[in-house]
Amino acid sequence: MKLLNRTNFPGRQHPTKIIQFGEGNFLRAFIDWQIDILNEKTDLNAGVTIIRPINTDFPPSLNTQDGLYTTIIRGLDENGNKVKESRIIRSVNNEINIYQSYDEYLQLAHNLEIKFIFSNTTEAGISYHADDKFDDRPQVSYPAKLTRLLYERFSVVNGDKDKGFILLPCELIDYNGEQLKELVFKYAKEWNLSAEFIQWLETANTFCSTLVDRIVTGYPRAEAAELEAELGYKDTFLDTAEHFHLFVIQGPKSLAQLLRLDQVDLNVLIVDDIRPYKERKVAILNGAHTALVPVAYMAGVNTVGEAMNDAELCRFVKSTMDKEIIPVLSLPQDELQQFADAVIKRFQNPFIQHQLLSISLNSMTKYRTRNLPQLISYVEKFGKLPPHLTFALAALIAFYRGERDGQTIPLQDDEHWLVNFKTWWQEQAAGEISLFQLVHHVLKQEAHWEQDLTTIPQLVETVTQQLEAILEKGMRQALREYCVD
Repeated sequence: MKLLNRTNFPGRQHPTKIIQFGEGNFLRAFIDWQIDILNEKTDLNAGVTIIRPINTDFPPSLNTQDGLYTTIIRGLDENGNKVKESRIIRSVNNEINIYQSYDEYLQLAHNLEIKFIFSNTTEAGISYHADDKFDDRPQVSYPAKLTRLLYERFSVVNGDKDKGFILLPCELIDYNGEQLKELVFKYAKEWNLSAEFIQWLETANTFCSTLVDRIVTGYPRAEAAELEAELGYKDTFLDTAEHFHLFVIQGPKSLAQLLRLDQVDLNVLIVDDIRPYKERKVAILNGAHTALVPVAYMAGVNTVGEAMNDAELCRFVKSTMDKEIIPVLSLPQDELQQFADAVIKRFQNPFIQHQLLSISLNSMTKYRTRNLPQLISYVEKFGKLPPHLTFALAALIAFYRGERDGQTIPLQDDEHWLVNFKTWWQEQAAGEISLFQLVHHVLKQEAHWEQDLTTIPQLVETVTQQLEAILEKGMRQALREYCVD
């Protein structure tokens, strides 16, 4: 079987106009996939040079396949139909290992066709490393490496304000562009770089904050041989992802023309403020996950897909989103509903086996950040408790009893919660405290909830009633009683 490379599979090649920090699965199935489509359908004509930001030989370099690899996009489309699309990605020209080819890395600053810098160096990548120096080859942190590259461009163009970069970090942290910019300026000042350079950083470069959304499942180890047989060639960089994708950029409207996004609908939004979109994702996508996990797991289900094929559980998720989350969010309701409908299809994706237990990690914190803000907003807006969100909280407390059908649940959370829940449930079983007192203990943990939840009218009573029903009648019967539409 032939190996995928440009000799065996010749085709279009594009001049390098984009630098990308990060060789991982996510950017390859998100940014590089989009650039490839834009190259095909518009005159963007942009190639990507990837910088491997850490010193490792695994995975092997994309250069072994001349930058080529295949994306396999699988899931349910907007109409709920199964889709599976394979595509040879030709947008990547090469990969540079900055630890082995530092001069080649700096030389990229001399290529004035390069305008864009994308990155995904993980959440820990946009960080400060005190020992980084200007003359290191290379520096340790990504912002320090970037500062050195920016200084090289500044020197090459003699401070020309039209020759800066547009930077689009994709790391999963709030306002990633602003955080990256802050660290670049910190290094510039620490390294005593000129005032002219610092002025050029500010005026010639645009740091955009972004929100990225796509589940990328990466190399399909278990199916690789079967997929290669279907494709008819060997590809050691196969990359699988879901059908859904969303890219929100807080940046200038001119980006639409520069990247030709005005010519192809790739679900890229250019906005003035990214916050409402972040809130939407956390509240609807992550919030629905967090509400579903204890309810579905205690109902005897193990994966998100199974839960979505279960009429009662699917209805619970939809009602939670439609009736209790969407009404309290700030974006237009039709836009929120559209996003929620897409989330349901993503949860139903038959190609992704998302284990509920893996999502259950740190569920107490997840409930606080993803569900509690909507519960409180609902009470403030409607003057009553949201029954599905309180039921999810009751189910969560039942989940932390650590038992399903006589089997131990492998709970994964902060030691504080594991120890306290164990104690409280033992005391409740021994008759030393009532169920009401147990719920009161949980909701009284101000250090965790950042407020005293027992002060919310009827919350302790409601959660206790729902928890009692779960324990006495089972999850499904309790669900029917408290979450009827």
